[in-house]
Amino acid sequence: MFKRLIDQPAGEVTVVINGVAVKVPGNFSVAAAVLAHCGGATRTTPISGAPRAPYCMMGACFECLMEIDGVPNRQACLVQVTNGMRINRQRGASEVQA
Repeated sequence: MFKRLIDQPAGEVTVVINGVAVKVPGNFSVAAAVLAHCGGATRTTPISGAPRAPYCMMGACFECLMEIDGVPNRQACLVQVTNGMRINRQRGASEVQA
């Protein structure tokens, strides 16, 4: 479905996605890592609980909201992976931090 435009070598990093450690290229966004390793669901809707997945991959649609390193409501498509990052699916609505 997705294809890298430039196949430049990037060092691998280890991230933990929903409790499972996986190795991904260091130039991946969190959304790309989730799509590559977990089937893509990044959150569930607050009303029906239906799974949602990244759509636009550029920060416009907000379908990729996830909890990243303990911080909810992060747009996974705009965050680059880092070694040791902890990534979790966001379930329903999360409170906005002031």
